[in-house]
Amino acid sequence: MSLSPSSPPRQPGAHAERLTLPWWLWLGGLAVGVLLAAEIWMGASGHRAWLPFAVLLPATAAGLWWLGRIRVAVADGELRVDDARLPVRFVADVVPLDADGRREVLGVGADPLAFVVQRPWISGAVQVLLDDPADPTPFWVVSTRHPVQLAAALLAARDVATGRRGTVPAEAEPTVG
Repeated sequence: MSLSPSSPPRQPGAHAERLTLPWWLWLGGLAVGVLLAAEIWMGASGHRAWLPFAVLLPATAAGLWWLGRIRVAVADGELRVDDARLPVRFVADVVPLDADGRREVLGVGADPLAFVVQRPWISGAVQVLLDDPADPTPFWVVSTRHPVQLAAALLAARDVATGRRGTVPAEAEPTVG
């Protein structure tokens, strides 16, 4: 793989993604907005004929965009999840999770002090175990479409930040739990 001259070189451990909604949730959400506007309209004339559609459809689109606004990135020695920041030097380990693993971590026995950014339409996640005695948060659970790549990026960034060498696995499969 060669980099084009216009693309900047990637940092070790760089990763970025946006947790957008899939097309079928957009379709369903907009259909609900149309049905609600039609219920308010109910055959009226004048402003009541077009006003519900002019207000509810853009409001529905804005709400759907807002649900898919979360960005997950590993850059500049930090894990960034929306507006939350975690310096990678505090990362003890990272566990890629599939849907069953995420359900187990966030299920009945979940730790109430954990930091969680979970999107139900995304099956994968990572569990970031922390090593910070000053922080009561035991771990982060973050939804991602690429759990193995995010885990590898976090471990690589941690290794660069702390001076460790060779702890990133070559290839790992998402684990349960």
